[in-house]
Amino acid sequence: MTLSKLTTPLASIQWLFFIFANTIVVPISVGAAFELTPDQIAITLRSSLIFTGLACFLQGWIGHKYPLMEGHSGIIWGLILNLGMSASVLGMSFAQIGGGIATGILLAGITTIILAALNLTSAVQKIFTPMVASVYLFLLAFQLILTFFKGMLKIEPDGTLNAAVSLFSIALVFFVSFLKIKGNAFLGNFSILLGIVVGWILYLILFPSEGSIQAVTGQGSIFFPLGKPNLEWGIILIAFLGGMMNLSNTIASIQAAAKLYKDVPDSASYRRSFFLTGTYSAGASLLGLVSYAPFTSTIGFLESTQLFKRKPFFIGGALITLLGIFPPLVAILITLPITVGNAVLFVAYLQLFGTALKSIQGTSFDSKTIFRIAAPLLLGVSIMNTDPAVFQNLSVYISPLLSNGLMMGILLSIVLEAFVKWE
Repeated sequence: MTLSKLTTPLASIQWLFFIFANTIVVPISVGAAFELTPDQIAITLRSSLIFTGLACFLQGWIGHKYPLMEGHSGIIWGLILNLGMSASVLGMSFAQIGGGIATGILLAGITTIILAALNLTSAVQKIFTPMVASVYLFLLAFQLILTFFKGMLKIEPDGTLNAAVSLFSIALVFFVSFLKIKGNAFLGNFSILLGIVVGWILYLILFPSEGSIQAVTGQGSIFFPLGKPNLEWGIILIAFLGGMMNLSNTIASIQAAAKLYKDVPDSASYRRSFFLTGTYSAGASLLGLVSYAPFTSTIGFLESTQLFKRKPFFIGGALITLLGIFPPLVAILITLPITVGNAVLFVAYLQLFGTALKSIQGTSFDSKTIFRIAAPLLLGVSIMNTDPAVFQNLSVYISPLLSNGLMMGILLSIVLEAFVKWE
């Protein structure tokens, strides 16, 4: 079999691992924050895989029609984790907070569907201007790189660093980077897949005791695992606002993909994508999942692999859904070491910074207009590197928002673009 004939099956498997690695950590971390049982987390993970695979397939087929992963929104993920870990400070139970989140996300999903149905996507685009999208891309790149860097380091329960595992992760970063930079076209295109496979095998050989996982029976509730919808208005407001800001994901993703494919998306592309994303988010609220959005970070993956066809993406999405349907398959892939996945994704998402740089090409800045990008960008990064505990003495209804660097940076950018005349 020639290398050209191997491209589609290998690219499909690479998409499978990319989607899986970006999905698995979300329900597990949310479950831990809300102290769900291992059985309940396993059910939520299966729901996430099934839903994510279908979401990817439908967006690529009848939505925006680009091979962009449709996955759990980083904005909402951060909000939910923040709220879950702040339960004791807020004086609420996990069920109260989870129920308020479900209500807010459901309302945001329905609102997004209405915007698409009434063809009001152009009004949303006026709010999330190209400069706002650029700020979002930069902040997302910083947030993800920080997340993956911390994730590839093995931190023991007592807070100390496991030097052996951490050095292995760093070596894996160099290995994948070498394949991408110095390897031929074939090795470069499949550097992500090779990094995961080689890293996984070596990890199990070098650290066999680290690879064991807790067996689960999969017994639990499918619907509203975090809590049934309620009227905790403060939590609802934060979740709803986050859900509406989540639309910046869709706009930035479509714009970045269009540039990559040298394409010009029409209003119908945004409308179809908004409708599907709203539908997914409403459905996610029922299953206790983080809201969905097109992954802008997929652009970095596409630029790393140089594999732009939709067929492998469709196959990868279908395989993810099959994984969720068959628990034994999940049991196999869930043994993928988190540190290995984070190390490989760290390299894959370095390309996202390049995407952000390209988004401001042609834009000139002087001593005044530099505030247009520097203020929201550096504010967001500053908040990202500030301990969330600093904001806990503020109102319980605004501290989750103020402690989210990505959201605060985007909000400031929206305000600056709306009220300051830069040209």
